[in-house]
Amino acid sequence: MQDGRAPRIKTALRRRFRSPPNNSFARPKNDKNPPFVRRDSGLRILRSFMSTGAGNERSSRSGCGAQGEACFKEWLQYANWEVRAVILSYHFLHLIIIPQASQNEFARSRSVFERALDVDPRSIQLWLSYTEMELKSRNVQHARNLFDRAVTLLPRVDQLWYKYVYLEELLQNVPGARQVFERWMQWEPDDKAWQAYIKMEERYQELDRASAIFERWVGIRPEPRVWVKWGKFEEERGKLDKAREVFQTALEFFGDDEEQVEKAQAVFGAFAKMETRLKEFERARVVYKFALSRISRSKSAGLYASYSKFEKQHGTRTTLENTVLGKRRIQYEDEISRDGRNYDVWFDYARLEETALRDLKEEGATAEEEEAAIGRVREVYERAVAQVPPGNEKRHWRRYIFLWLDYALFEEIETKDFARVRQIYNAAIKLVPHKQFTFAKLWLMFAKFEVRRLDLPAARKILGAAIGMAPKEALFKGYIDLEIELREFDRARALYQKYLEFDSANAPAWIKFAELESQLQDFARTRSIFELGVSQSPLSMPELLWKAFIDFEIEEGERDAARNLYERLLQLSGHVKVWISYALFEAEPIPIARALRDEEEEDDEEAEVKTVEGDPVLARQVFERGYKDLKDKGLKSERVALLEVWKTFEETHGSESDVKKVQEMMPIVSKRRVVDAETGQTVEDWDMVFADDERESNPTTFKFLQMAHAWKTAQGGATALSGFTSAPGDDDAESDVASSNGGESD
Repeated sequence: MQDGRAPRIKTALRRRFRSPPNNSFARPKNDKNPPFVRRDSGLRILRSFMSTGAGNERSSRSGCGAQGEACFKEWLQYANWEVRAVILSYHFLHLIIIPQASQNEFARSRSVFERALDVDPRSIQLWLSYTEMELKSRNVQHARNLFDRAVTLLPRVDQLWYKYVYLEELLQNVPGARQVFERWMQWEPDDKAWQAYIKMEERYQELDRASAIFERWVGIRPEPRVWVKWGKFEEERGKLDKAREVFQTALEFFGDDEEQVEKAQAVFGAFAKMETRLKEFERARVVYKFALSRISRSKSAGLYASYSKFEKQHGTRTTLENTVLGKRRIQYEDEISRDGRNYDVWFDYARLEETALRDLKEEGATAEEEEAAIGRVREVYERAVAQVPPGNEKRHWRRYIFLWLDYALFEEIETKDFARVRQIYNAAIKLVPHKQFTFAKLWLMFAKFEVRRLDLPAARKILGAAIGMAPKEALFKGYIDLEIELREFDRARALYQKYLEFDSANAPAWIKFAELESQLQDFARTRSIFELGVSQSPLSMPELLWKAFIDFEIEEGERDAARNLYERLLQLSGHVKVWISYALFEAEPIPIARALRDEEEEDDEEAEVKTVEGDPVLARQVFERGYKDLKDKGLKSERVALLEVWKTFEETHGSESDVKKVQEMMPIVSKRRVVDAETGQTVEDWDMVFADDERESNPTTFKFLQMAHAWKTAQGGATALSGFTSAPGDDDAESDVASSNGGESD
């Protein structure tokens, strides 16, 4: 040991047993006996090794004891070395057994382990190594004693208990193993220990003992999984009544509280599946419904999946539909949990519950079932309307307010709880920020509800409050329509007056007011309203009001009054549509005057209304006036539009010459080159060239073309320029002329 380390025992041992040529221990060549027969030589070699090599090894390792826990590995190596020394002697001498020496070495090894345990008595590895040494040496009682000491000192170390139990069962000492388990169970270990105890009893067919262990187990740890294991155990061994008793006891233990039922979903599922396996489908359905009726939809997805599968296999059409409803409820709850302000989901959810309620009524459900279904619908609506939109922007409230309306309609139609309907409408009205915006539909539906309840003063009070709080066009229209339906025309007149005071530029409001008076046969009031309307400035869509006024006069058979209105309108706008409408009006027949009409109706109520024919000459004059006016304004596209209608008119009411005259006034589309003012480049543009414009702008060229046309006509042919050179007649009618070649003009 030159460097302070112990010599390598294996190398020293080999060196001692390696025989040189002149070694006295060498086997003689004539010796026929086997080497292990030479007992005296083997004993001397072994004793020499144990006294010298082993002694040196012990002296080198014994110094580790003073170092304590830092030299823990050395303790194990030292103790194991003592054992290996004995085993090595066995291997070396084969059948030569030295009881004294081996017993001495085991005592040394035990001494080493005991000294190590004094240093660290809680070392699990040390206890396991100690017991392993004893078991390898077949010292079973010593190993038992060690396990007993170990579990007494370390009762929470499951590994020691498992080893102890395994040893007893390996020795076929089942009562001893059971006794060890009983000691272990007093410490209330984890589930694996209880399962190991039960498995041992099952291996030896002690099923009643196993059932008793289950009972003790659930008493200490009443978790759902333990109840389920116990119930399945009883079912597998054929004790069906006992299995039902176990599950029923579990359900009684957890009770009806939602939180406890949610926790015990596994018990309900296992109970129902057991009843299904036993063909007790009604029992299984009752178990499923009992659990699902006490757990919120979002927390019972797994149980609903099992119930859905059960109904698909063993249920009826009704039960299957109920299962589908349950799955959809879970889906909606999941979507709502992610976004509570997804109002589309709330609408679908509410419709789902309403559909379920109607189906129950059709199937003849009990009052309790209907009440429960109504409660579910109300719960959905209450949760939905609680999701108030953020901010006071109307676009965020548009979908939300319909939740209140649907809620009110549900209570009115399905439950007939009219007091609750009023509460819903009032709550919605209080919630809306009317200073920023309002919802006319909310006010109108509330008022119509009161009308259906035959409470007209309440309806008028609601709409009056709405107009006073947040006047709006839709509110006025709805209120007026309500009074007209009730035949309260004086109230309608008063509302129209307030409406026009609120918005005097609203042309449709003037029209509706005038139509009301016309329907009431008060034509003087109608004309007055129209006159007031057209005199307003500014006026939204004035053309609608003028058209309504003119149509009214035409309907009354007052052609002169209508003509005057057209003339007034042309002075205001001069639009091409007005000219066209005016011209067609002069040509079309209109009813006779109302005074004459009333006289004829008194004589013959079934007689058709007579009409007064129009005057195409006056219509043609209006077309000519309109064409000249548009020409003076330089409106080419409008002139073309007028000519198109004029041509159609002449085809119906005029002669061929009249049609030809209008046709000659039609322009030709010409391509020309112009210089862009911004870029300075020459670009091509399309323009409409009229003959009368060309005649006025280039009279010399026009005269030349006219002469050329006359010469060509004398030759018996017609030129392509005939439409541009032929004179229309007098000074007031002129034709359009293009350029001389009918093509490009610079």
